[in-house]
Amino acid sequence: MRMRSLIWILHLMNLSSCQGGTGALRWKRSSSVSSDCQAGCATCSALNGCLSCKPRFFFHLELDGIRQRGTCLSSCPRGYFGARSPLISTCTKCKADCASCFSENFCTRCHPGRFLLRGKCESSCPNGLTANTALRECTECPAGCEQCVRRNMCTRCRADLYHLHGQCHHTCPNNFEPYVQLMQCVPRIHCQVGQWTSWGPCVRKRSTAVHRRGEEARTRRVLRTPSVFGDPCPRLSEIRKCGNTKRQRTRLS
Repeated sequence: MRMRSLIWILHLMNLSSCQGGTGALRWKRSSSVSSDCQAGCATCSALNGCLSCKPRFFFHLELDGIRQRGTCLSSCPRGYFGARSPLISTCTKCKADCASCFSENFCTRCHPGRFLLRGKCESSCPNGLTANTALRECTECPAGCEQCVRRNMCTRCRADLYHLHGQCHHTCPNNFEPYVQLMQCVPRIHCQVGQWTSWGPCVRKRSTAVHRRGEEARTRRVLRTPSVFGDPCPRLSEIRKCGNTKRQRTRLS
């Protein structure tokens, strides 16, 4: 009703700018379809733009400085919804808390700080739903999840559950182990060791001098330390008896 009143006012303003009987004729001509009309206009005036629209177009008032001008659009701009009627189809502004809407009572996107829930923009979300600031909507989280960014991507689990790849688990799956401090499932790390060194010199116990008979040792180092539940490291050192009298004599001869 308000939009129709504005359109009628535009007609009256255009008519009042003319004088006498010739003015009425002048309004009729200026309001007819001409090459000066924008696309979609059925009638227009130089002063007020579109006065009526062709079928399937929506009439929309937009500011031109301090003046409002009519335009005819195939779809309404953001923040408005298209209301069709037999007489005139108009672009009607959404409710104040809606950034965009499908109809007067059904929002499709909210302004920052508000969250979409069943076509309404709410200041907070009820229990079981999380306020998604990126999407500006109340999102249903996965089972056991307290906060999520979308339906299948959890960012914070319930206190007694472990978080892994956007899901919440009572126990960590294979190849993962619980990190209790952060309540997360982390990859299970098994020990890795390097190659054995060459055997060392043949020495006697409690002596560093080289002897024909004694023991020799070799070692290998840890390349990757295992996690709490990972496979432990194997032996890192070995000792064996050494010395060969016959071989030593052969070397001396």
